[in-house]
Amino acid sequence: MDRPPLHTIAVVGLGTMGTGIADVLARAGREVIGIDISDAAARQATAAFEASTARAVQRERMTEGERQDALARFRTFSDLQAAAEADLVIEVVPEDYDTKCQVFSALDTVVKPDTILATGTNALSVTRLAADSDRPERVLGLHFFHPAPAMKLVEVVSSVLTSPEAVTAVTALARDLGKEPVAVGDRPGFVADGLLFGYLNQAAAMYESRYASREDIDDAMRLGAGLPMGPLALLDLIGIDTARTVLDAMYADSHDRLHAPAPILRQLSDAGLTGQKAGRGFYSYDAPGSSVTVADASTPDDGAARTPGRPVSTVGVAGSGTMASGIAEVFAKAGYETVLAARSDEKAAAAKDRIATSFERSVKKGRMTDEARDAALARITPAGSLDALSDVDLAVEAVAEDLAVKQQLFETLDKVCKPGAVLATTTSSLPVVACARATSRPQDVVGMHFFNPAPAMKLVEVVRTVLTGDEAHATVREVSTAIRKHPVDCGDRAGFIVNALLFPYLNNAVKMVEEHYASLDDIDAAMRLGGGYPMGPFELLDVVGLDVSLAIEQVLHREFRDPGLAPAPLLEHLVAAGCLGRKTGRGFREYARR
Repeated sequence: MDRPPLHTIAVVGLGTMGTGIADVLARAGREVIGIDISDAAARQATAAFEASTARAVQRERMTEGERQDALARFRTFSDLQAAAEADLVIEVVPEDYDTKCQVFSALDTVVKPDTILATGTNALSVTRLAADSDRPERVLGLHFFHPAPAMKLVEVVSSVLTSPEAVTAVTALARDLGKEPVAVGDRPGFVADGLLFGYLNQAAAMYESRYASREDIDDAMRLGAGLPMGPLALLDLIGIDTARTVLDAMYADSHDRLHAPAPILRQLSDAGLTGQKAGRGFYSYDAPGSSVTVADASTPDDGAARTPGRPVSTVGVAGSGTMASGIAEVFAKAGYETVLAARSDEKAAAAKDRIATSFERSVKKGRMTDEARDAALARITPAGSLDALSDVDLAVEAVAEDLAVKQQLFETLDKVCKPGAVLATTTSSLPVVACARATSRPQDVVGMHFFNPAPAMKLVEVVRTVLTGDEAHATVREVSTAIRKHPVDCGDRAGFIVNALLFPYLNNAVKMVEEHYASLDDIDAAMRLGGGYPMGPFELLDVVGLDVSLAIEQVLHREFRDPGLAPAPLLEHLVAAGCLGRKTGRGFREYARR
């Protein structure tokens, strides 16, 4: 016999997450019993619910009558005895095993025999909590994401002891709440946080090593990977102490160095600098609990004196592929005289035709006038030889990602380009200094990593080698701003900022599938709905190309020598089989061939 829907639900712990879950439940017609030992927390939860429903009425998402009904369904208490008639209890107390065990032990003596007990943990063992309960078959994990009213994902976590009936009932509830439930097994971090926190930890370590500023790391991941927040800002939102707890649990389970909490997380946490809730973490905020950042000692000084760059009026782009034509399009549109140099006149002409087609699309969409299109096209001079770059002020290399090919090209640019010209490489993973050493002017060589598609993506990683001069570096930063891109500074090491943080995350997603922990679809859904990612990891891998992804992961592994960065065997097998993603019609998924 099917069990009746879960109607009366107790939420134990009325912090930010507990309050958000109670809000979702009460609006969906459930009777909600909010329980917290702190009267102040209960009052704050009630006030927050009143405010959120008032905003909903103001925005015409609910009527005043519906609001009053929802408010009447939410009652608060200070004693666990209030959960006696609950069909489901959701525990959202602090991430401490002893505290949670005490709550579960007390609930065992209070609730009905068929009541389901759910923990909101994202780091602790659901199995261990279940084993210590008098009703292990009725204990499971129910992991909402912050903010609970807005985030669609709910991870339903089963232990080996959980009954299928309990899982079915809670999954049905999640769907009734308008959420997307994903069934996962019991391991620290589950799917979304299991992938997210490794990435956040690497970002913290990157900042701690002074490889890049906190602003540049966060801007790079927002603009280069399309994420809603940068990793350091997200750590401040989540709570640095919470992140440390999750990572400790993940490391204890995996022994993967990528999960060993970066020392800076312990330092900040021990100092009480736990993020937004404390008013200071990686950033400083105008008050505890505020999301408004204020300047501090680490904030860049925009008024500081800087070395000026060299004047640039003519730009050369070496290459004829998608990236080269996209970069040439960006420069021409921004008003620069642009020489597009390919290996033959035919290839150069074809690249200019590709740009003309792109401009035509912009005109049809109303983003460009006919006059602007004609003027930009007139600024592009196609050429079948690098000799045409003899008079450019900035030469940008955008050829195949092969170090020998790039070094040979830089040898030629060194001979062809005039003294004082800045030479830039668009490599995404190869050492820029190796290109610089192929010339007699390494001080003039810099990395200028555009993202694909270059006309649309705002980010440019400006990569400075130990030999790059101040003038060359400043020139590329100034030009990046002039073409309406956002430059971020980083050093010359594998992956720079974005790829060094993005590809280990993608690799870990592949390992999750290899271990049969979750399906492609569940992982993609978890990261889109729980992490706010524009694409799931397998969607992204198939778009980027599995061969390209594997090559970048191999470079990262060679550079950092970390076993956790070794490419997943499944990725290597798919590449060996010629399954490279969308471009071949099959990668992690199959696609209709064009």
